[in-house]
Amino acid sequence: MSEGASNLDPATAVTVGRVLSPHGVRGDVKVLPLSDFPERFKPGAEVWLQGVPVRIERSRWQGRVVVVKLEGIDDRDAVEAIRDQELMVPEIAPLNEEGVFYQHDIIGLTVRDLEGQELGEVTDIFSTGSNDVYVIEGEKGQLLLPALADVVHDIDLKAKLMTVELMEGLEFQGKGRRPPRIKA
Repeated sequence: MSEGASNLDPATAVTVGRVLSPHGVRGDVKVLPLSDFPERFKPGAEVWLQGVPVRIERSRWQGRVVVVKLEGIDDRDAVEAIRDQELMVPEIAPLNEEGVFYQHDIIGLTVRDLEGQELGEVTDIFSTGSNDVYVIEGEKGQLLLPALADVVHDIDLKAKLMTVELMEGLEFQGKGRRPPRIKA
């Protein structure tokens, strides 16, 4: 494990991956990447595991996962002990690219339409491949909102507010209502 690093503030830390399972018997770990920056997993990079800084000794991509060897994790049993743990990094400076935000900045924002009507709160984000989708939970139920410039007009992190224009066809799924089942 790395020495001499400063403490990680969990309140501002960014989760970049989750330990899935061992890969082999020599301490290699399958990690589900939760970052848009593959360089987070390059050899020599530092991540935090259970509040302790750890260096990545080697890494390689295998489909949608990255197989890494973490310093101090040297066998299959050690990997089993960290299964389902998060790999984190300290929050870096705010992104300078306009319209680009960290997911943890978006989750928890209050969502209002252009008329000021509150729709709910962003509770989750998932990727469809072409764009992200924000999950909005409100009094009317759940709304899946595409993260597109035509829909999301403004994000004000200081006010914790997202202003959106609802496209035709976007509707809340009622509370407790399940999506329709498709018969095969």
